[in-house]
Amino acid sequence: MTAGRLSGAVALVTGASSGIGAAAAGRLAAVGARVFVTGRDPDRLAEVAGRTAGTALAYDLTRPDRAAELAARVLSAAGRIDILVNNAGQGWAGPLVGMTDAEIVDLVTVNLTAPMLLTRAALPGMLSRGRGHLGFVGSIAGRLGVREEAAYSAAKAGLGVFAESLRQEVAGRGVVVTELVPGVVATRFFDRRGRPYQRRSPRPVPAERAADVLLAALLAGRDEAYLPGWLRLPVALRGALPRAYRALAGRYG
Repeated sequence: MTAGRLSGAVALVTGASSGIGAAAAGRLAAVGARVFVTGRDPDRLAEVAGRTAGTALAYDLTRPDRAAELAARVLSAAGRIDILVNNAGQGWAGPLVGMTDAEIVDLVTVNLTAPMLLTRAALPGMLSRGRGHLGFVGSIAGRLGVREEAAYSAAKAGLGVFAESLRQEVAGRGVVVTELVPGVVATRFFDRRGRPYQRRSPRPVPAERAADVLLAALLAGRDEAYLPGWLRLPVALRGALPRAYRALAGRYG
């Protein structure tokens, strides 16, 4: 990232209490952006805001009405949103029949509905100014589907298609749409989803690394970034040879 390109930019980062969101907020603040951070943990959020000289706005994005309220507060305070990092996410591991209706709704709202609503709020200003950056934190689960993560995989798949469709919609109008497609990031996500990460591969990468890859891709105008990069291979295999991919997925999970 270069300070000249981001100095004075207004950035809103969701899921910024910890993990990728906290790291992204730190990176953006370091190069001169004015950062607004949001999350559900007021104490952690206040600590991140203190480190980044940012503004903490505690919101629970499982409630759809909160997204509109959050965007309105940032726009009222800063007048615009130049960079939106849709990072807030929620997982759940286990058989689909083990989920309650409320758990499914909350998961889809955080991972998919809230990014749509926040993007809709930020986009008009970006288009009128002819510049803006929209970042989405997806998941390899959204590209491949993961056993006993059906609802999460579906929500992240929807996020990826939303980003792709939006990219086509704003093409040539100065707005960059970038999706980070990570495998496993070492964050509190796995503690919250109800099951620790137990696979041997892919290995967890630091949240700071994920934030760096996302923001570098965003500033470079890239459509997507896989982390680690080799995760493109199973995605390509699934597209080219779906039967072979499913046989391998059934054997190795």
